[in-house]
Amino acid sequence: MPVKNRFAELLPEITAWRRDFHENPELLYDVHRTAGKVAELLREFGCDEVTEGIGQTGVVGVIRGKTDTKGRVVGLRADMDALPIIEQTGLEYASKTPGKMHACGHDGHTAMLLGAAKYLAETRNFDGTAIVIFQPAEEGGAGGEAMIKDGLAERWGINEFYGMHNMPGIPTGQFAIKPGAMMAAADQFEITVTGKGGHAAKPHECIDTTLTAAQIIVAVQSVVSRNIDPLKNAVVSVCVVQTDSTAHNVIPQVVTLKGTARSLAPEVRDQLQEGITRVATNIAAAMGASAEVDYQRGYPVTMNNDEATGWAADVAREIAGEVNLDMQPMMGGEDFSYMLNERPGAYIFVGNGDTAMVHHPAYNFNDDAIPAGSSWYAGMIEARMPAA
Repeated sequence: MPVKNRFAELLPEITAWRRDFHENPELLYDVHRTAGKVAELLREFGCDEVTEGIGQTGVVGVIRGKTDTKGRVVGLRADMDALPIIEQTGLEYASKTPGKMHACGHDGHTAMLLGAAKYLAETRNFDGTAIVIFQPAEEGGAGGEAMIKDGLAERWGINEFYGMHNMPGIPTGQFAIKPGAMMAAADQFEITVTGKGGHAAKPHECIDTTLTAAQIIVAVQSVVSRNIDPLKNAVVSVCVVQTDSTAHNVIPQVVTLKGTARSLAPEVRDQLQEGITRVATNIAAAMGASAEVDYQRGYPVTMNNDEATGWAADVAREIAGEVNLDMQPMMGGEDFSYMLNERPGAYIFVGNGDTAMVHHPAYNFNDDAIPAGSSWYAGMIEARMPAA
């Protein structure tokens, strides 16, 4: 693919941006330094328009091709935010901010898209308009939804969206993608169990919320094992147990359970919400207690358009020689789903090699993946809007 040589030339510069972002991680919507540098670089590249403050702190750059006769507008998205993790990499460019770390590779995504933007602004070898999108708050803040609600698709007339994420375990610079459900709907629930607290030596005078909560934790697994079609995907995990007491000899009045429910189909999502609510309230009632369930729907399923998946795979194949089209969907959530709900498009994984998994304190984005990732971003523009 012709852009590969250019990105090999740009690799030291793109790597320097990436490591600067890594040293200076920011969380959720508070990505002012990162967004500011992104906007500054886009202007330096000669983008036709640069707009800040979309979805609070998102940045949008516009790059017009040599001709615009087809009028197609293609959006490329990267995420900018880090995670509240204490870094344990020992890198010379490790996080300067204790408790904040780029542990998911968003520093790499941002740098790769900046590299693609620089190349596209230099060459403009396409017929249409490229929109480069730098999004805040992917890590639980729904920044993608915020940008959509702020008029991202309509304001710039975007016809298609494409996004990318690095993936440890896939060889560096290789690609994996699938049509349809790519990543899961990510919901969360909070179950508040209320009983009658008292002395642990007199459980007969209490309504034991701890025992009730334990029964609920075990029983909600039956929603997946006995209510969901075994050929469909679902995960329920109770991850937090809190009580209103820290004493070893007190049966608490209230126990709170918090967890997540993941699914790859709308009907399964409905079944999980109904089933968790039904099981928790009825188990509590059977134990003489009560349970209130607050079920919050989070990111929707990341659903790749069939045609767009084929186009994305074709570009990846030109770069890497082969593409894994047989990957299994993942039960992690991704708020690029909000963009794919608005317009057709696709989400692809680029290999990060044999590294620690994302969200691990020893994870680091592999700079050797940059040429492939930047080439794919730029290649999607040139493939979807070839110059006349």
